[in-house]
Amino acid sequence: MAAKKKVVADSLEVVTRQVEAFLDKFEPAMAERIREVRAALRKRMPTAIELVYDNYNFFVIGYCSAPRSSDCICSLAADKNGVGLSFYYGADLPDPEGILQGSGSQNRFVRLVDGVRTLKEPAVEAVIQAAIENGEVPLPKEKGYAVVRSVSEKQRPRR
Repeated sequence: MAAKKKVVADSLEVVTRQVEAFLDKFEPAMAERIREVRAALRKRMPTAIELVYDNYNFFVIGYCSAPRSSDCICSLAADKNGVGLSFYYGADLPDPEGILQGSGSQNRFVRLVDGVRTLKEPAVEAVIQAAIENGEVPLPKEKGYAVVRSVSEKQRPRR
């Protein structure tokens, strides 16, 4: 298992620089797609706490109602092949359009093939709304922030 270095950033400027460094590992077009999806999710959930992980397999930003991964509403997950939206408690969400993929006991995901366009589809928006409503902890009232939680020293190539 790859060693993880715990990182805690205490300022918006530091976190912004760290996230940009993580995105610089991707091809420029993929990095831009990730930025666009991140901006759309931040606009959709402005009070969510972003938990950032630059892990072995994926670059992940969890949109959480509290600073714990167990309170994650959804996560942007990216590797060199694309961007997805993951729902940690996705198996419990209503999915009348059948858009959620995965067969595990808990997690489900949507591939954001067309980036923000896919994210804005009514069926995807409905699942995001259901995830927000099903959360045990409501979204905070104040403006959200980002925290870099971990960076794996060893990672799969992002390009």
